[in-house]
Amino acid sequence: MNADPTPAAGATDRRVGAAAAPVLGVVCPDGVVPGTAGRRLAGTDPTRPGPAAASAAGKPGAAGGPAPFARTAGHGSGAGGSRTAAGMAPPPEPALEPGGPTRGSVMNPDPGPRTAEPSAAGAEAGAAGAPSLRDIRLDGGAAGTPVRRDRIEGLLLGIAAGDAAGWPAVRHRAARMPEWTRRLTRELDTFAEENATTTLPVPLALNQPPEPLRLGPSDDAEWAVFTAGALLARNEPAFRGLTPGLRLRAAVDLAWHSLAGQVAAAADRAPEVESAVLPLRARISVRAGLGNLAAGLRPPATGHDNPHYFDDAACVRAAVLALAHPGEPGPAAALAEFDARYTQDGDGVHGARAMAAAVAAALGGAAPEEAVEAALAELPPGTEIGRNGRYAVGLARTAGTAFALVPLLEHQIVDHVYSYGIAAAETVPVALALTVAARGEAAAALPAAACLSRVADSAPALAGALTGALGGGSSVPATWRAACRTLAGCALPWLAGTDLVEFAGRLAAAATEPATPGGQSGHDSPSG
Repeated sequence: MNADPTPAAGATDRRVGAAAAPVLGVVCPDGVVPGTAGRRLAGTDPTRPGPAAASAAGKPGAAGGPAPFARTAGHGSGAGGSRTAAGMAPPPEPALEPGGPTRGSVMNPDPGPRTAEPSAAGAEAGAAGAPSLRDIRLDGGAAGTPVRRDRIEGLLLGIAAGDAAGWPAVRHRAARMPEWTRRLTRELDTFAEENATTTLPVPLALNQPPEPLRLGPSDDAEWAVFTAGALLARNEPAFRGLTPGLRLRAAVDLAWHSLAGQVAAAADRAPEVESAVLPLRARISVRAGLGNLAAGLRPPATGHDNPHYFDDAACVRAAVLALAHPGEPGPAAALAEFDARYTQDGDGVHGARAMAAAVAAALGGAAPEEAVEAALAELPPGTEIGRNGRYAVGLARTAGTAFALVPLLEHQIVDHVYSYGIAAAETVPVALALTVAARGEAAAALPAAACLSRVADSAPALAGALTGALGGGSSVPATWRAACRTLAGCALPWLAGTDLVEFAGRLAAAATEPATPGGQSGHDSPSG
């Protein structure tokens, strides 16, 4: 992470992970804490620019030095003010009409206290000198092509089936079991290690109902639906008077701030941050981003000052945001970047743009190769994700079948060094390559993705998103459709019982967003 100057005397640093007063206790097992001086994730680029430099260059990853931090008095939740990246504007005053999204909605189940009133103003800005959201023109393009409900079903069910196919899904779903069952699994794993036995434990129910452990979707599908909720929430009265594109971005911003408020409230209720009972389960990058929001930071700093800025958490969110721009990869990528900046930077943002572009092309009727080319166009050649993406797709074009491609991806793309297999630079190339090798067929791509155990937490879901959008709901076998259409609520409890087929119908009825001139996120570019 960027070097972090010593705070001014008497100031209070409330960013997540800061030593003084963290809002949320996010500490990586490899010892990296977001916001601490001089610490960096192994393998990260020490020249990665700060948010101000990336913004000035117009693309993340542009040349420039780390952005220094400046103290902003009187802003944020800390007594001495919160820290913002130099040039980052604090959240503006609330400007929305009363009557935001209702409690119990997909996007905003229980708003609770907010760190700042999210609004159209809340979706504004990040970089110094950037125009306010109301100055950004998003209505200069033609409306998106209407998307068939069948393709929306394919997208959602593809994500859910891929999510369920990966071995980590049952561990995520085990969160709905009593804690002692998970403790017993850990003890049995320790027993196997200490006694050199090759009989390994799996999540168990014993005398409890086993339903949570049955085949079904887990965190990826739930975060996808959470994000898709913004497509519905943009029609709330709170966003009247804004253009459709601004309404959607304001809805995304409101969703993030509502979650951040709940996380901050949980931390405040706990005697210490580490013992806080959070209302959700999420990736490290998402938890860190929420903590940064709660501390008063704004995108792109919330994603840049983040220990897992490079992971693929935003990629599955990007896939559903592509529904706003069917057949328009560029505008879909721009919208995905707007959302990704809350939790990611670098390859994490590039991966989100690529997935959104590919799915948007697929929703518009593109062939598998065309959709993958749309994704590759969003991956800068000089980045790790760009190099991996093009190389993996090249392997796919000569492999013959998706199953034949698995060993090649395992040995030449997948990294076995880091402690988590969620780097966007690996999972997105794997998903694109398997889509090509499977010729766009979900029934071939998903089992192959699940064979790559290292990246099975998300690569199958990403492959399912793209192949499902290409083939429609009928491309997902009926047995998988039946097993995966209902969410369990293992990551976002308020989504338990959500029927993805019914939800697809609601999304199909939502209007598409007008195309965006340009292509950068509204956080750091006047092109929206």
